[in-house]
Amino acid sequence: MSLICAALMTLAAMQVTKSLSVSDLDLSTIKQGWGKAVKDRSVTDTPLSIGGRPFSKGVGTHAKSVFKIRLDGRAVRFHAWCGVDDNARSERASVVLRVLGDGNVLWQSPRMTWKQAAVQVDVPLKNVKILTLEGGDGGDGIDYDHVDWADATITYSGKVPLAFVPPLERPIILTPPAPPTPRINGPSVYGARPGHPFLYQVPATGRRPMRFSAKGLPKGLSINPENGQISGRIEKPGTYPVKISASNRLGLATRTLRIVAGGEIALTPQMGWNSWYVWLGHVSDKIMRASADAMVSTGLVNHGWQYVDIDDCWARVPGSKDPVNGGPTRDASGNLLPNAKFPDMKALTDYIHSKGLKAGIYTSPGPTTCAGFEGAFRHEEQDAKTFADWGFDLLKYDWCSYKAEAPGVEGLKKPYALMGSLLKQQDRDIVLNLCQYGMGEVWKWGKEVGGQSWRTADDLGNGYNLFRDSFALYDRQHLESYSGPGAFNDPDYLLLGQVAGPNGTTQPTQFTPNEQYTQVSMWCLLAAPLILSGDITHLDPFTLSLLTNDEVLAIDQDSLVKAARKVSQVGETQVWARPLEDGGTAVGLFNLGDDEATVNAMWADVGLKGRHKVRDLWRQKDVGTYSERFSAKVPRHGVVLVKLTSAASSGRARRRPTG
Repeated sequence: MSLICAALMTLAAMQVTKSLSVSDLDLSTIKQGWGKAVKDRSVTDTPLSIGGRPFSKGVGTHAKSVFKIRLDGRAVRFHAWCGVDDNARSERASVVLRVLGDGNVLWQSPRMTWKQAAVQVDVPLKNVKILTLEGGDGGDGIDYDHVDWADATITYSGKVPLAFVPPLERPIILTPPAPPTPRINGPSVYGARPGHPFLYQVPATGRRPMRFSAKGLPKGLSINPENGQISGRIEKPGTYPVKISASNRLGLATRTLRIVAGGEIALTPQMGWNSWYVWLGHVSDKIMRASADAMVSTGLVNHGWQYVDIDDCWARVPGSKDPVNGGPTRDASGNLLPNAKFPDMKALTDYIHSKGLKAGIYTSPGPTTCAGFEGAFRHEEQDAKTFADWGFDLLKYDWCSYKAEAPGVEGLKKPYALMGSLLKQQDRDIVLNLCQYGMGEVWKWGKEVGGQSWRTADDLGNGYNLFRDSFALYDRQHLESYSGPGAFNDPDYLLLGQVAGPNGTTQPTQFTPNEQYTQVSMWCLLAAPLILSGDITHLDPFTLSLLTNDEVLAIDQDSLVKAARKVSQVGETQVWARPLEDGGTAVGLFNLGDDEATVNAMWADVGLKGRHKVRDLWRQKDVGTYSERFSAKVPRHGVVLVKLTSAASSGRARRRPTG
């Protein structure tokens, strides 16, 4: 018997000694912020080298990157040397790397920079099913962040580890079609400043033609009965409850809209479209007009979508002789000049406004924008007036080439405080979106400097790992504390449908259908701006369904503007909840893991007691009445979004068994 035991122990020892080079796995499964992963070479296809030390094997990637490897609990250890590849050749290169097992952090590097010696990682992998190698940036963006996992090996027994390939997902439409009878959508409150041009398109679904009316409009405003556009100028400050009606031959819908004329604008998060992630530098007047047309023809305007925003690349490039983007950046008086693709900015905004929509524009407080076009530096007052004269309703102000003129937070505040004060002096309501990637904890002072929304982190890009970071950031920093009417944390745009491909083409977003449901749900729970940045002119039925679920959008537009907080986490499942104006509670049951999981929303965690009705918001369907908790099976990277409403005290509640 002892001989048999010894033989078995020897066999086990032999199995443990198997070793796999990570670079021999399928590297095409790696998601990263720039370029493609390379076997045994750096991301720029040069020999692997960290801090002057060469390596013959390894994986060259780029922040932000994620590599998932299926181990099935058979692996023993992971070992590697890691750092910034020497060929990054920039002091701006900085990375923080992590090794995760089934979503739990097993190891995290210090902040590593160019020329720094390689750091060794050696972690046990007992019972780990999915190993994840994350290459994150060092807190200053992903430029030059060439990540090397050198001499990376997995010691294992049994089945050979494989690169994780997620299962295919079908784009299942959950949103029911809007009824043919009239229904008024959108927020219950709207902010504007007295004396400024006022434009509000009543968002209403239902069969056309439709007639609109409004009772109690403040003096100076009127409603177009045919298209539902409320326009004019409010003469006096005040709060005006306005009863809006929409009717067609099938019925009548009424709703009260509270118009608040005072110092605040954008009392609920802005909803619209931005050109960047789909058109990049190819944006033009023609594209913007077509996008405004699409917002109307697709019916998005009837669900509350308003803004049509130009991002970078509309101005001119200093010093360029290019016939399209070159030429003088300003006229003899110092006024900004758009490039040849934008022949008449005022005519463009007039066109957008004629659709009942609002127009947004982009610039930088620095000398140039991110793409190298003319910025606002030392022309801030003039540019603010130009944007107002052109008729824009929103300004995205992107840090880019700006150099802080003072240390710390004061230096970060300065350019935004300046532009914020200048916009308030204009004869228009112009929403200010601070785009500076969360520096200096902008959520603590964004409203103070005149912003209505502020980016909280780097560009989302086109990868789930970047999007997943939002969960951790918003929880860690308790960002729900810094959200309210006219003050919105902005985790970046909605990357749905078709996004930018090579050479001006488009391609499908890398987000899976489950991930797209998760993004829209999370953004609504966070009371974040909803800005689509896919191709609005070619919306497939699935993408359109994500953007037209009025019960889901109502969570984002809830006038209480109490952003969600994480109330519980078990493994890679999380529950987030936010209170609503009508006394209900919106709850998101999220599964960030790679396998289906049961998620439990416990009343004690959410802060509720007693019996509550549960409504599935994506399906717009009542699920039942529950006590103590609600449980649901949630697919990988997916969500179940529900609304809890207090039930009558009588009757017995249904209970789900413990999972």
